[in-house]
Amino acid sequence: MKLEGLSLLGHGRVQPAGKPTPAINPATGAALEPGYFWATPKDVEQAARLAARAFAEYGHWPAKRRAALLRRIADLFETHAATIQERAHQETALPPPRLQGETARTCGQLRLFATLIEEGWWCDARIDHADPNRKPMPKPDVRSLRAPLGPAVVFSSSNFPFAFSVAGGDTASALAAGCPVIVKPHQGHLGTSELVGLVVQQAARDCNAPEGIFSLLFGPGRDIGMALVKHPLVKAVGFTGSRAGGRALMDAAAARPEPIPVYAEMGSINPVFLLPGALQQNAGTIASSLQASVTLGVGQFCTNPGLVFVGNGPAAQTFLQRLEAAMAATPPGIMLTADLCASYRSGVDKFSKTPGVRRVVGVQTDAGAGQAQAGAALFVTDAETFLANPGLMDEVFGPSTLVVQCSSRSQMLAAARQLEGQLTATIHGTPEDFTARRDLLGVLQAKAGRLVGNGFPTGVEVCHAMTHGGPYPATADGRSTSVGTRAIERFVRPVCFQDFPDAALPDELKESNPLNLWRLVDGKPGQR
Repeated sequence: MKLEGLSLLGHGRVQPAGKPTPAINPATGAALEPGYFWATPKDVEQAARLAARAFAEYGHWPAKRRAALLRRIADLFETHAATIQERAHQETALPPPRLQGETARTCGQLRLFATLIEEGWWCDARIDHADPNRKPMPKPDVRSLRAPLGPAVVFSSSNFPFAFSVAGGDTASALAAGCPVIVKPHQGHLGTSELVGLVVQQAARDCNAPEGIFSLLFGPGRDIGMALVKHPLVKAVGFTGSRAGGRALMDAAAARPEPIPVYAEMGSINPVFLLPGALQQNAGTIASSLQASVTLGVGQFCTNPGLVFVGNGPAAQTFLQRLEAAMAATPPGIMLTADLCASYRSGVDKFSKTPGVRRVVGVQTDAGAGQAQAGAALFVTDAETFLANPGLMDEVFGPSTLVVQCSSRSQMLAAARQLEGQLTATIHGTPEDFTARRDLLGVLQAKAGRLVGNGFPTGVEVCHAMTHGGPYPATADGRSTSVGTRAIERFVRPVCFQDFPDAALPDELKESNPLNLWRLVDGKPGQR
């Protein structure tokens, strides 16, 4: 677990080249040792070739062997958790309790995918038996299952140094599917990424995995990341970050001679709709809970509620007064990087200068020693201004939200219809509110991947039913999720076997069902 500032290539490290770049403590601006050497085009080529060779073996590993690898990663992560968390705190300023919780989530999802692939139902095994006597043409024997795509590239996120990074959900789901992984770490937590990469590398060695099942290449996304996406041996990409970054990767992948899927999560403003009955009953509670959600983690969550719709009237005014007081009392916090803080301040400044928008709570003016300190911001506008300014739907990544006051039910519905695709949409209402606003529910179901009732979207449960995705531009493909067991579907494709001899079929499709899987046989589900 020694930090050396070098990329991990297969079972070893690359040789240093060029000038090292330091990791930075966002609280102080101080450089952290060691310096990090960026990977080279030669390293990209070697990582891709190692991954392709590894796929020839690993893609056929039985589920139990892949599950053992995932569990070994989780065990080693927990063994070295204190060291990893200490470095992550230095590089991100995230508090220890948050990092401890994220450790549990990361290890939990690794083990969840291990259990999933052992159970086997995820591979969607289907069997349609032959009928040689069918007229006018005999029916062939047709069987299918989901098979791994091949080497996958994973881009780490800035805001989750564990759960959406080197050993996070994208890596876990790709490895579970049978795909080798090449990780391009985020530059905001270089040392943390190296430590977690060493954990994955050691697990691969311990489980006798073929060299190349995992590599980690440091470097800028526009150089190393783009080179990986364009490499012809890479077959899929997982990304969490900005819309500009995600679009660049999508365009590059689509322009390849062989286009490949890019599963990009690119941000969301996660609208919250407060209906009359809920405000009349719980205006104060909703205001305090909203403030907690907006400012959680200094607002650095992709599910941060950055847009709130309310009506007019006494209950709405009570809500606004309580929210303003709570936001004004929020102490400033350290953002993940100085660049993110600068971007946040720029977004706040843009909203502040928009005609018809009032900034009722101001942002902290002193960025602090590390130039990463930010305070809460609250804006209020009316529906007419919101509908006339598409720029008010831009994400301001940080502890900020915009409240839109609607003078009528039709205005609120018009605003909902104007929204872009979102990760989440939240509704607070009484049972009567929900019944009366079925039109709003219908619009939001088409706009978001997850609908939240009488709660707040920050906090994504890792489980079988979770969807963490949404229509473009929240994600590149709204049919997928990056959280929950459905995430494995991003790294597989259906493969069909027609009239194959039983001995040549994968175990999942053999007539005797040796793995005792739940399968769809002649149109009927069952364990047969």
